[in-house]
Amino acid sequence: MLSYEQSKKILKKAKIKIKDEKINSIKSLNRVVSSNVYSNINYPTGDNAAFDGYAINSKDTNQIKKNSQKQFKIIGSIAAGSKPLKKKIKKFDAIEIMTGGIIPKGFDSIIPIEQINFYPNKNNKKYILINQKIKKYNHVRFAGSDFKRGEVVIKKNTIVQPNHILAFKSLGIKKIKVKKRINILFFSTGNEISDKDNIPNWMVRNSNTHYIKNLNQNFLFNFKSGSILRDNHQNIFKQKINKLIKSKDDIIITSGAVSAGKFDFIPDVVKKFKLSSYFKSAAIRPGKPIMFAKIKGKEKAIFGLPGNPISSAACFRFFVIPYILNALGLSDEKSIKAILTNGFNKKKNFTRFVKSQLSTTKNGKLNVEILKGQESFRIKSFVKSNIWVLLPAGKSKFKKGDIVDCFFPNLSNQNLV
Repeated sequence: MLSYEQSKKILKKAKIKIKDEKINSIKSLNRVVSSNVYSNINYPTGDNAAFDGYAINSKDTNQIKKNSQKQFKIIGSIAAGSKPLKKKIKKFDAIEIMTGGIIPKGFDSIIPIEQINFYPNKNNKKYILINQKIKKYNHVRFAGSDFKRGEVVIKKNTIVQPNHILAFKSLGIKKIKVKKRINILFFSTGNEISDKDNIPNWMVRNSNTHYIKNLNQNFLFNFKSGSILRDNHQNIFKQKINKLIKSKDDIIITSGAVSAGKFDFIPDVVKKFKLSSYFKSAAIRPGKPIMFAKIKGKEKAIFGLPGNPISSAACFRFFVIPYILNALGLSDEKSIKAILTNGFNKKKNFTRFVKSQLSTTKNGKLNVEILKGQESFRIKSFVKSNIWVLLPAGKSKFKKGDIVDCFFPNLSNQNLV
């Protein structure tokens, strides 16, 4: 039986290649950028006002002394979105300007509206009165001061988030190159599995399909639900793999029938194909009977997850998700470090994924509590949890105050750390 670390190495080497495609940037949320995205323009596109106020030429204030004042003639008004003013500027001219308005040539400084005195008065604004020397470039946003033409907006292998889409739209970036979404075909297995709501007590509702289906937006894949594979569907499953090899699907995932029972046919069927990589069972809890295979000479992979819902969720999070991230060119996830608030014992040679509750203290420390009810059949503790704690092999006792590794259950740590 492989250790968790050994199984991760096999998965990393056996990654499938995912092609690129160009898509509209505003529809790229949660896609992985496959090449650097550059700005095609300077942003801001022109020198503009950082405040509502009046634009002047700062040189016109050089001779103004204390206890004296000078009248500057108001020659017009510029709103954000107005065409640049082409009027000839004279000495001691001023122009009203709103935040974001393009500063006309001949003006180089903005006086905020709060600092303005009018002549003859506020109701009859013909002049502004300036009684001091004004610095050049006061409250001016310079063209290209945020992004310069040719500057990298986001780097290759970045997961697109809403703040990136804001930048794409602001900079006029219409198309970007991204990795295609991975296509997953999912099958639940077992005579006991049902898609019906009303079932007898010897049946089990098909929850694994719906759990993984609803992760697809956070975890960068397209999800397609296959039929339920019954206990005598070995030949049907073999046909499904043959179709996978010829289809646009990238990964088949099954839930159940991977252990060593009478009807656990998934590994035996998979091993009939030519494989470049394969393992079954890892020293983990929950999810020990996890299976993985890569079809030789094809960019196709198969995961066999345990049928137990919590075991299936844990294996998807710690085996399938890292595999997807690697295939899309993303770096390994970094764990969130937190302080353990209660002790926990496990088998030394096993890696444990434990349902836990992450919280913060008043002084900013991250604490994590391992919840009661860690048995794999218990759903209640999974509902209460907001984090998985990974307790590595090589250590059996974890004490209060230990620093432990944490992973979000419903999205990748890639998005946050």
